[in-house]
Amino acid sequence: MPTIAGFEDLFDRGREVGYVLMQDIEDLYEEENEVLDTGKLAIVRQFLESSNIDLLDSESEILRPDDEVEATERADADGGSIQADPVWQYLKDIHDIPLLTAAQEVDLAQRIESGDETARQQFTLSNLRLVVSIAKRYVGRGLSLIDLIQEGNIGLMRAVQKFDWRRGYKFSTYATWWIRQAITRAIADKGRTIRLPVHVSEALTKLNGVQQRLTQELGREPTDEEVADELGLDVVRIRETRLASRLPSSIDQPMGDDEDASVGDFVMDRTEPGPEGVTHERMLRQEAERTLETVLNEREKMVLEMRYGLGDREVFALEKIGEKLNLTRERVRQIEAQALRKLRDPEISRKLREYLTA
Repeated sequence: MPTIAGFEDLFDRGREVGYVLMQDIEDLYEEENEVLDTGKLAIVRQFLESSNIDLLDSESEILRPDDEVEATERADADGGSIQADPVWQYLKDIHDIPLLTAAQEVDLAQRIESGDETARQQFTLSNLRLVVSIAKRYVGRGLSLIDLIQEGNIGLMRAVQKFDWRRGYKFSTYATWWIRQAITRAIADKGRTIRLPVHVSEALTKLNGVQQRLTQELGREPTDEEVADELGLDVVRIRETRLASRLPSSIDQPMGDDEDASVGDFVMDRTEPGPEGVTHERMLRQEAERTLETVLNEREKMVLEMRYGLGDREVFALEKIGEKLNLTRERVRQIEAQALRKLRDPEISRKLREYLTA
């Protein structure tokens, strides 16, 4: 990393948005009274490239023509027209909106403070390309690019509302935080079938960023130990965080090209008995029913079945059983007690216990 003071902060911002402006590099060297010669610039370029950060001459390059080409190719691949692709149409709509100079930002911010809605709209529209550049870095996290852009635009509007021009910093630097926050929270809330807590989602974002940077620096995938050391966490925590990032799969998802077969057809349900268990349970039930029929009379058998839900019957209170059998509650209780006394015979109890504990 270049050793000039302030570069680390500039580098951190560049990692967040994916680019660093040439003007910011020049201003940094000028503030430190150092000459940005060809050799130093080459070192800066090489370091940024190794970290997958673009060095742009101006913010007008944030939305590159390549974005339109990619959207066009995607529309063609999907069999639709260019105009049918909402991302392509959006990029086309915002491409010609002029960016603001520092003086224009201050002027518009002052007018916004006075309640000028036209100024607020112009300020917002002029920074839509910044949202696109940030949103593109979150593709593949559960939301489509157009949804990421929409969420980022909400963060942009919040930044426009809260921007304090008196502090002297560029709006893009300030807005980046609000845009990222809006996008990451939307991913946490809407990007997954099972919602992750915000702190877990933020930990994943940080982990992925460190992993990408170490991959660039080392020229290979970093080990869990190296990532843990960089983040100051233990390896177990790193692995648990990675597990949380796994997306759930539907058990009804088709298997291969066979639309009639799903994942569920090949997953064993351990809560249900297998064929042998079902057969064993049926035999025990039949044995228990034969035992009851042998020991009890018909009325006693019916009372116990309704009282305890035997034979898949519904469980009833004494009053309900009495209504069904046209007996008083007390008489039903007496029949129940009489039947239970008969079943307390050791041999009969053993047979019934096998059924009840199966």
